[in-house]
Formats: sequence, structure tokens, C-alpha cells
Amino acid sequence: MPDVKKIVLAYSGGLDTSVILKWLQETYRADVVAFIADIGQGEETEPAVQKAKATGACAVYCEDLREEFVRDYVFPAMRANAIYEGSYLLGTSVARPLIAKAQIDVLRKEKADAVSHGATGKGNDQVRFELTYYALEPDVVVIAPWRDPKWTLRGRSELIAYAQKHGIPVPVTTAKPYSMDRNLLHLSFEGGILEDPWAEPPEDMFVLTVDPRKAPDTPTYVEIDFEEGTPVAVDGERLSPANLLARLNAIAGANGVGRVDIVENRFVGMKSRGVYETPGGTVLYKAHRAVESITMDREVMLLRDQMSPKIAQLIYNGFWFSPEMKLMMDFVKSTQEHVTGTARMRLYKGNCDVVGRRAPKTLYDPKISSFEEDEGAYQQSDAGAFIKLNALRLRVRNRAGFLKG
Repeated sequence: MPDVKKIVLAYSGGLDTSVILKWLQETYRADVVAFIADIGQGEETEPAVQKAKATGACAVYCEDLREEFVRDYVFPAMRANAIYEGSYLLGTSVARPLIAKAQIDVLRKEKADAVSHGATGKGNDQVRFELTYYALEPDVVVIAPWRDPKWTLRGRSELIAYAQKHGIPVPVTTAKPYSMDRNLLHLSFEGGILEDPWAEPPEDMFVLTVDPRKAPDTPTYVEIDFEEGTPVAVDGERLSPANLLARLNAIAGANGVGRVDIVENRFVGMKSRGVYETPGGTVLYKAHRAVESITMDREVMLLRDQMSPKIAQLIYNGFWFSPEMKLMMDFVKSTQEHVTGTARMRLYKGNCDVVGRRAPKTLYDPKISSFEEDEGAYQQSDAGAFIKLNALRLRVRNRAGFLKG
């Protein structure tokens, strides 16, 4: 380890980073710069700034990255229909490359010697942070306390004891020993009492969504306008990316939409149980798909959909700034050229349903699709030859005896 005199720490004010800030000072005898990325934590940022100062940070940066987060990370992932293992909308995963990129900017500004983070040696975040660090600053020094041989705090109970010893207030207690991570896209919960995959999450844990059973007894309708695959308005009102997602979070959360409870495969090899609240994102993904259904060519959609799981995997595993990611996202962007239109959604007691879609340039032609008289737009007799040509290889295969025995 080179001589380290100043470290930029990705700081949230939570249990791990609160302890790590003090630990870095004591262990490395170095100045610690606390970097806080405001990506929609709400009221958490200002207390984190004050806590970092009280804990001895030599400088504190708190940067408002909300618009950049939604515009340049959330929306591109949505346009790619990137969903990890069928359920997870990547709320934590898609935020890490932005935080790490901004942290590298602070490293350069402060002329610091190293960067640090609070991710454990068992999790995905260590990979996401560090792959971004190295992609943007190849020779950067990275201090990962949870993997550092000098680190002796092996569990949350020891972290809490360390914090209490040093007078550091933390939001996690032994009564609620699960970890929370919040941004504009979602709120995640993991660890502690959630480590039993059979145990139902306690209802008082949820923050962004009401209990679907207690949601309003009448459905809420919302219309979302898209331009070239990007959401631009809610119920006819144009909003900035961050404000649009915040608006949908409030509407969907009030209807109990967006809860997911999954066991996922971490990049490091283990399975992990995670509980997520993604109200606005759930609505956006479904609404976007609805507009695509009437504006995107079938074969183009198939190609994009074949890429979607791989893009989700790259985001989950931390390869946002990789050449393969750029290549695929450039393709995705090209598929969205004509994805302009409106989706009408119905939200009701945890359900999010598409009930209407329209577009100025639609590939849906009722004259062709109708079961009524089609006015000659489609010759049904043509289907016979079409079917026979597609069946030709199957008939030849059968005649040759491949299907016998």
C-alpha cells in the first residue's frame, strides 16, 4: 500500500460508512474526505453531512446528482428493459457507477491518494464501485476496509458497539438490524431478520409503499408520455427526469405498487435475499413496454429483448463503463427512435396494469388487425401458402423418417 495521506470515502451516514470514516482516520492516520451523492435519499443527506463533520471528516462534498441519475442511468436501463433475474429493477446496481464516477471527480479535485467505500467482501457493491474506479482512474489506490487485514469488525453487532464507543449515532439498531439503501428509483432491504428466506418481511419495514391491502378501494389512472423511449410527462405535465420519477413514486406508492421479495444470485457466487420497493420504476417499465408494443418493429424488439438480460447482468455485476455495455446501449438507443406515444396505466392495490396505449406513428393498423371486414387490407387466403412454406421442412423431416421410433 503506497503512502496514503488523504482518502475520499463514499459516505452515506449509515452504519458501515459512519464507522469506516473514523476507522480510516485511526488506522491510516490520514485525512478523510466524505463524499455524499444525493441521488434521492430524501432527508438523509443533510444529517449525513453533519454526521461526517462531527466524525472528523476534513472536508465534506454533498453533490445533487438526482437529475443525472435518472436521466443518464435509470432511463437508459428502462429503455433496455433491463430486469435482473426477471424481477429486480436494479435500483442499487444502477446507482453505483454514478456514485463512483463522482467520487473519482472528488479524488482529482482534492488531489487525494485513495478512494474507499463501505461495501462488504460478500456483496456486489464492492465490485461495482471498484470496476468503475479502475475504468475511470486505472492506477487509483482502493481501500476496502471489509477486505483489509487490519479490519477486525466482523458483524453488525460489532459495528454498532464500535459506533457507540466512539459516540457515532447510527440509524440501525439491534431491534431493526437490516440494511437499507434508498435512492429515487427504489429502497432496498437486506440482511438481519431478512436473511431467513422463509420469513415474511415485517409490514412496518416498508417506507415508499402502503400495504396493498390498505390501498385505496378505487383505482388510480395515470398517463405517461414518452419521446424516443424517454418518459417526459405525467398526465400531460412535462417534468424533469428526477421530478417525473418522484411524482410516479408518490402515485404508485400510495397504491401499494412496486414491492418485490426475491432471492437473487450475487456476482460473487452466493444467493442473497433482497426486498425492494420500486413504485415509480415499476410503472415506468410497464408503460414504456406498452408504447413499444405499437411502435417497435417485431424483429427489432426481439433483438433488443435478447440483449436485455445481458444488459441487466452487466449493470448488476458492475460493468456500466465497459465496451460491451456501450456497444449494446448504443444499439438500444437506436431502437427507441420511434418509441413516442402515451401509455395509460391503472394502479390498484399493488397491481399495475396497462389499459391503453397510443402513438402518433403506430404500427398497429385496426384495418388489418380487425376480426371484422378488413376492406382488402389483408388477404386471408395468403396465409395458406405462408403456412405451407413454413411447414415444408417439417413435412420433409417426417417423410425422411426422423420423427419415427
